[in-house]
Amino acid sequence: MRMRPVRRRTVAEARRALLARGVAVAAGLALATAFAPYGLYPLALLCPAVLMWLWLDARSPREAAWLGFCFSAGTFSVGTWWLYISIHGFGQAPVWLALLLLAALVGSMSAYQAGLGYVLVRYLPRSAGMGPLVAMPAAWLLVEWWRGWFLSGFPWLSLGYSQTDSYLAGLAPVGGVYGLSAVLLLGAGGLVTLLRGRGLLRAVGAAVLVLPWLVGLGLRGVEWTHASGPPADIAILQGAIPQDQKWLDENRDTTLELYRKLNTQALGARLILWPESAPPDLANNIASYLGNIWSVSRAMRSDVVMGVVRVADDGDTYYNSILALAEAPSFYDKHHLVPFGEYFPVPAFVRHWLRLMSLPYSDFTPGATEQPPLAAGGLRLAASICYEDAYPSEQRGAMRASSMLVNVTNDAWFGRAGARFQHFQIARMRALESQRYLLRAANDGISAIIGERGQVIATAPQYQPAVLRGLAQPRAGSTPYLLAGNAPVLALAVLALLLLVLPQQLRRRRRAATA
Repeated sequence: MRMRPVRRRTVAEARRALLARGVAVAAGLALATAFAPYGLYPLALLCPAVLMWLWLDARSPREAAWLGFCFSAGTFSVGTWWLYISIHGFGQAPVWLALLLLAALVGSMSAYQAGLGYVLVRYLPRSAGMGPLVAMPAAWLLVEWWRGWFLSGFPWLSLGYSQTDSYLAGLAPVGGVYGLSAVLLLGAGGLVTLLRGRGLLRAVGAAVLVLPWLVGLGLRGVEWTHASGPPADIAILQGAIPQDQKWLDENRDTTLELYRKLNTQALGARLILWPESAPPDLANNIASYLGNIWSVSRAMRSDVVMGVVRVADDGDTYYNSILALAEAPSFYDKHHLVPFGEYFPVPAFVRHWLRLMSLPYSDFTPGATEQPPLAAGGLRLAASICYEDAYPSEQRGAMRASSMLVNVTNDAWFGRAGARFQHFQIARMRALESQRYLLRAANDGISAIIGERGQVIATAPQYQPAVLRGLAQPRAGSTPYLLAGNAPVLALAVLALLLLVLPQQLRRRRRAATA
């Protein structure tokens, strides 16, 4: 007679756990729409609040881990599905391998959130106050930062990126993208506390929910940097070469001629910017072509900055680079390479099997960690190549010394999916953090001029050859973020956790000593 009630409770608990996981998946799926191209930025606060609520009710660390895993699986499966296009569509990998690699990425990103849920429930306070207001935001922020650099890092879909068009964008020059993530997480915890707390706790929850938006609004008009010289006349070239055609030998001369014609249209602009690896050959093999571009452009008082692939004098060291053809030629070499895209961290005997890209070159070599801005067009250009602009802490030194930012990229690898819009949002965040103009040249879009407050000043039509002309204002000075980086917000998160954990550990030791 006693077995029936136990069984009914077990079934009820299983149903409750299954429902909670379903809610976590739904919240994670919804979070992906907080980012571009959807731009439903309030969901970057509401969706984490749902997961925090579920964690408060979790019966065990294991259940909390599953909730965290389901939440992130929803976010990254929707937010990064476009990797399938590059791996299978352009990389020619078998369907099963493309799906396996995509699942591995989603699984590894979800494992971070699973570990977070386990630790929160196992070791940290979960009361209506300390849990959502302190422990959960601080620990979540540290995990987001950790996944952004550990093992090369994958900072895509960091919460702060969703706020490029909200009032919170005013906080970006102060705390950077992780500062925005921090206030979103505090707001999510504040919302949970407002709904579940009592008395003074509800007032605190309301304050941390509302005040950052008011502060962000107030800071939007602050001039952290200042204009330095007259606006520069710039031109951005967009060749729009289909990715599956770009590196075919029979298309080489046609592509070179297209860019020559686009460059001719742009002559007279003080700075002409080409996309990533625009010439479909090693720069070493087309020296006469580049020399002609240089001499013709200089005759018209134009400097050219272009993405190229080049090989060092040893004939065996390849770089993904930016070449500046100004008073003297100079290079920026990409430092933060993409694993399995630009280098293959695997034993030599499996490299051929794993090579998914159609670039006919060996692995790239990373450039120096610290590289000065490029001098071109009378400007000091802090350069980044493609996905490299997702690592702002690595670029702060060059940004401080620059008068403008440039990013060259080729998002054609991901077809017409949302990747290009997410990447464009990341670029806008870099302009916000540094309060500098950013010039962006993409193979088939989104090529754009971005203002010092992340505003889109002009864009070229996507998927077609174009020359985008406009004015860009050089700026000088440093924002608080350029001076301090991520250290202040990360230190506050660590301090908050220590103030929670250390007293708890001391109480446990005292109880053990008196037992």
